Amino acid sequence: MDKITRTDAEWRAQLSPDEFAVTRLKHTERPFTGRYWDATQAGTYVCVCCGTPLFASDTKFDAGCGWPSYFQPVAPDRVRELRDTSHGMIRTEILCAVCDAHLGHVFPDGPPPTGLRYCINSLSLKFVPAE
Repeated sequence: MDKITRTDAEWRAQLSPDEFAVTRLKHTERPFTGRYWDATQAGTYVCVCCGTPLFASDTKFDAGCGWPSYFQPVAPDRVRELRDTSHGMIRTEILCAVCDAHLGHVFPDGPPPTGLRYCINSLSLKFVPAE
């Protein structure tokens, strides 16, 4: 997959102010406010910035945390991990592997089969319904 790089001005022209804040400035939406935290429709969640398929609806589960949560990405090479030591914590940040959009964080407290919880901001995603 080829990397996508744009200037802040180009990202701002493409994204809403809230999408820009989350994906490019690494902000976090408030829990239970995002457009997908409780969505159950079948389909694929793609990166709002570049359209890369990231998570399938059949890997989504209710973690009770107020953000969309998945137990695995569509493919391991679709996301990349980065150590995050902000806010006095040590976490694993998840980024889109194609455009480096901040998606959220991954935690080791998810369900089988992976035991992982990819806790993702709705503002970093766009939903594509199954046909």
